[in-house]
Amino acid sequence: MKVTVTRSGGFAGITRSWHVFVEREPDEESWVVLLRKLPWDEVTREPSQPDRYLYRINCEPRARTDRPDSRDAPERILPEPREAVIPEQRLTGPWRELVDRVRERDEEKRELRPAAAPDDNT
Repeated sequence: MKVTVTRSGGFAGITRSWHVFVEREPDEESWVVLLRKLPWDEVTREPSQPDRYLYRINCEPRARTDRPDSRDAPERILPEPREAVIPEQRLTGPWRELVDRVRERDEEKRELRPAAAPDDNT
């Protein structure tokens, strides 16, 4: 399952995005537990406050055949894609936990990637 968090708005209006492939995480089960406890059906559309962020959270299930141990996949993933748009002032509890985890994990992975080779024309 791919979880993507996109943050837009704020004072500068810059959009940032982070993502995680849950099945590639060493603590996959804790990700699944968190995703299942999110109140997806209770999110109401609400405008963000001026100069504050708006978070778009997408969860895209992957085909069960993507996993070698897919026999127990129905209990482990969300059955359909999910999306929530949450203004910063409402990003609390498990929503905040998910956003923080996705952001931290994606940024950790970016730090581990090799730096681009310097340009030979300089």
